[in-house]
Amino acid sequence: MRILFIGESWHIHMIHSKGYDSFTSSKYEEGANHLLSCLRSSGVEIDYMPAHVVQINFPKTVQELSVYDAIVISDIGSNTFLLQNKTFYNMEIIPNALELIKEYVAQGGGLLMIGGYLSFTGIEAKANYKNTVLAEVLPVEMLDCDDRVELPQGCQPVTTDNKHNITAQLTQWPPLLGYNKLISKPESTALVEINGDPLLVLGNYKNGRVACFASDCAPHWGSPQFMQWEHYTSFWCNILNSIKK
Repeated sequence: MRILFIGESWHIHMIHSKGYDSFTSSKYEEGANHLLSCLRSSGVEIDYMPAHVVQINFPKTVQELSVYDAIVISDIGSNTFLLQNKTFYNMEIIPNALELIKEYVAQGGGLLMIGGYLSFTGIEAKANYKNTVLAEVLPVEMLDCDDRVELPQGCQPVTTDNKHNITAQLTQWPPLLGYNKLISKPESTALVEINGDPLLVLGNYKNGRVACFASDCAPHWGSPQFMQWEHYTSFWCNILNSIKK
């Protein structure tokens, strides 16, 4: 299996104040290292595209995307796809990246969106996928407002379908620390819930298959217990196998 994994990266710019004096420092981080390592150890071939690379190197045709069995979008807002450098700075007309993903799925590709502060509607509604073409593709309805549910006390998901191959062995979940609040579309299948809301939802879009996981694949909503869970690797592999073309 070959996938394109997009997002889960960020730059941090800090101000250090020490009495009268202050200075700044910056660092770059990637949050999906553990997940990507687990997938690669299971034989999944991954092309990783950090958030800032999307702005300059995202494929310009469906044919370029068609080499992948599935695309994963994790914690990267819609603006990064829609306001690429050539358009934002040079006013060039380029293909709509989200339209390309939509057509890729329509032709039989797989798509997984993983939750986070810049997934679905996101923090302060800045991810804003509800107002993009992916709202038609995803198997969930998204909120109009900030959709985060923070659970500092931790909350254990509940498997609602123990017959599906993804969830058959998942009788006991580790706690998660938050999620994006979603509503399953009538024609979709919710396999897991958290706090009474859908956590893992599967669906179809034309010839392709789509999945949504409403919480994090990494810290911070992904608790240490979740990251060290014995089913962590097989869980993600089973999702990808269920949606791959």
